[in-house]
Amino acid sequence: KATQGSGDVKYHLGTEGTFTSATGRTIPVYLAANPSHLEAVDGVLEGIVRAKQDRRPAGTFSVLPIAIHGDAALSGQGIVVEILQMSQLRAYRTGGTVHININNQVGFTTPPADGHTSTYSTDVAKTIQAPIFHVNGDDPEAVVRIAELAFAYRQEFHRDVVVDLVCYRRRGHNEGDDPSMTQPLMYNLIEAKRSVRTLYTEALIGRGDITQEEYQASHRDFQDRLERAFGETHAAQTGSMPIPIQNGQPVTGLGLSGSIQDNAVGEPATTGVDEAVLRIVGDAHGNPPAGFTVHTKLQALLDKRVEMSRSGTIDWAMGELFALGSVLLEGTPVRMAGQDTRRGTFVQRHAVLHDRENGQKWLPLANLAENQAPFWIYDSLLSEYAAVGFEYGYSVERADALVLWEAQFGDFANGAQIVIDEFISSAEQKWGQRSSVVLLLPHGYEGQGPDHSSARIERYLQLCGENNMTVARPSTPASYFHLLRRQAYARPRRPLIVFTPKAMLRLRGATSEIADFTSGRFEPVIDDNRVADKAAAKRVLLTSGKIYYDIIAELDKREDSTTAVVRMEQFYPLPIPEMNATLAQYPNADIVWTQDEPENQGAWPFICLELVKHLTGRTIKVASRPASASPATGSSKRSAIEQVELIEKALSLP
Repeated sequence: KATQGSGDVKYHLGTEGTFTSATGRTIPVYLAANPSHLEAVDGVLEGIVRAKQDRRPAGTFSVLPIAIHGDAALSGQGIVVEILQMSQLRAYRTGGTVHININNQVGFTTPPADGHTSTYSTDVAKTIQAPIFHVNGDDPEAVVRIAELAFAYRQEFHRDVVVDLVCYRRRGHNEGDDPSMTQPLMYNLIEAKRSVRTLYTEALIGRGDITQEEYQASHRDFQDRLERAFGETHAAQTGSMPIPIQNGQPVTGLGLSGSIQDNAVGEPATTGVDEAVLRIVGDAHGNPPAGFTVHTKLQALLDKRVEMSRSGTIDWAMGELFALGSVLLEGTPVRMAGQDTRRGTFVQRHAVLHDRENGQKWLPLANLAENQAPFWIYDSLLSEYAAVGFEYGYSVERADALVLWEAQFGDFANGAQIVIDEFISSAEQKWGQRSSVVLLLPHGYEGQGPDHSSARIERYLQLCGENNMTVARPSTPASYFHLLRRQAYARPRRPLIVFTPKAMLRLRGATSEIADFTSGRFEPVIDDNRVADKAAAKRVLLTSGKIYYDIIAELDKREDSTTAVVRMEQFYPLPIPEMNATLAQYPNADIVWTQDEPENQGAWPFICLELVKHLTGRTIKVASRPASASPATGSSKRSAIEQVELIEKALSLP
């Protein structure tokens, strides 16, 4: 069954089927879809394998990952080192990967002397002391022997192993390439060299293993099979083909692999939970294992979490724990990974607590009920590229799980830009491959400089099209709670990009009450309940994120009741009906999009291009920082001045 959508070249497409051996034994085989970006699929493959293995008893490693490399990519692409370093980590181990290096001794036109400093292209595997078997590609029996040995090693030691298949590329890199132009001496030798089939046939006949007649009969049979396959393929290609219709509906009928087939459509009418569920999650934080010594600095936090589950004033971290805990109680597994994710970059989550005396770990969300779903949360290695690919792959395979990856700061997610571009945003369109992976990207302009302020909202919005993913920036713990719960159950599955807060994690006004969690659903647009006479409002500030609270504080100080502040909690898919319905209540008001980011960044480029054309005769002005090459200033004082200036601009634009 091919895994393909409306557009990609054939050699990128994945497939799934069953291999039947000469003895009749069968084994399922899964080929991961992959882009032209060399080695980018490595993390995705490992994530898919780990997800399959997590359905089985721990430590059995009964799914074998095989990664096929080229010599130039193996030595040249940095993600290879990341994958190797993942191989024995608890968050990522898959019981050993068999790496097969197709060593053609040339990378397109680059010779080995210009492709790697190491003696062999496979020397990168020495970083984890993996065995490396160099084998002559002209000797099929030696190749089979080494393959058997590599597999036996993996099965015995559950560690990575490398097969370096030393061979050559008889033709060019593609149909238009003549390698003799750049490697004349090498290709003089190759042109004079007999093929592997010829050499092996001569050896078999010379040893008396087969006769010339048996070879010729076998060769004719093989050629006949090729001709039949060619004829069937030609007939399929020249026949009528369906034309994709861009109607905004989920892609269906693509022959998706059984593990990811899911054409359901819809989402829960409400994502609220019973108050008893909140109490279960709260109580779990007040029930440490017997003899567990809680760190003195964390006991007050745990007590507060129990109290919040009763009396409200719920902060961001607790709202998140309510979301994760509630889906666990409903039978949905949760996997969460990232740098510092267990504690949280901003010391806010504490999903894993450590005994102050002996280091024992305690996971409150793993101890909610006897019949709850598994909860896995890991601190990742210091990687974005491979780590995001892994979580994406895991989510592809596990439609039943809520899978989240958190950036240490949202700025650092651009280290995984290839995965975001080639898989997260476009895999369904290209291959019909669905994922519901969640990226949590801390974002906020609080004077921390150009590398700790912006998760690059503009980049994700530029990738949006055909309802390919959801991009949101919730402003309250309850909004975040409902967003995560909707993501766990909404179909068809789509990736979710969430711009999460930093300073707002502890902002006194940015809390929610119990009732906000026990009813309702995620609202993509939140109106301003401060304005009594909406028709009299002179200005509507349309905004998202923490700046909402800064604006409200300024309006309260000015006692301004003619300016409304409307929050856009979801950027994409555009909440057009909700936005038009909200703005229609302010017929006499000017609309100003207000953002922390520079004018050429953040959501504004998307708002002015996409949202404006859907508004019923309304126009939007903008209040932001000036357009800038860098996301933010390096001076906290300058940042504070800019914030005051842009809020003043938002409130005074003519």
